[in-house]
Amino acid sequence: MRSRTFFTCVAVLVFAGFATAQTKVSGTVQCSMPDQQHSLDIGDYPGHSFVVSQGKCTWTKPMQIAGSESKEDTVTIFAEVRGNKVSAQGYGEGTLASGDKFTVRLRATQILKDGKVQSEEGTWTMVDGTGKAKGIKGKGTYKGKPEGDNMVIGVEGETELPK
Repeated sequence: MRSRTFFTCVAVLVFAGFATAQTKVSGTVQCSMPDQQHSLDIGDYPGHSFVVSQGKCTWTKPMQIAGSESKEDTVTIFAEVRGNKVSAQGYGEGTLASGDKFTVRLRATQILKDGKVQSEEGTWTMVDGTGKAKGIKGKGTYKGKPEGDNMVIGVEGETELPK
C-alpha cells in the first residue's frame, strides 16, 4: 500500500489562505510521493494497516493570502487503510512567498483500486500562523485525483485574520 494515498491528504490542508476579513480562497496544489512513509500491518485481515507519512507539495495555482502567494507545504499524515478505503488525518505547514507560515489540520478519505489512489476528498481547518498570518482561522474542503506520479488537489474555503 505504498502510494501517495497517505500523503496527498496532508498536502491539501496546508494550503489554506489568509485575509483581513472572512475571505473566500481557492487554489491547486500538486503533491508527489511521500519523502518518508512507514506502514504496519494490523494482521486481522489482508489490506488492513496503519501508515504514517510526510512529504512536500507545491502550489501550481497559488492562493492569494495577505498580499502573498501560497508556495509550498509539508504535510504529515496518519492513515488507516481498510482494503480499498483510507481514512486519514494530519497537519500541513504551508509557506507563503513572504516567508510567513500557517498550519492546517486535515481529515480525508481516499478510495483505492489495486493499491492505487483513485480519488481523495476531505476537509481542512486553519490552526494558526506566523507573521501576517498570526491568529488566522478558516476552513474548507478539497478534492484530488492522481495525475501520473502526483496527486493534484483543488482547494476551496474561507479564511479570516483577527481584527
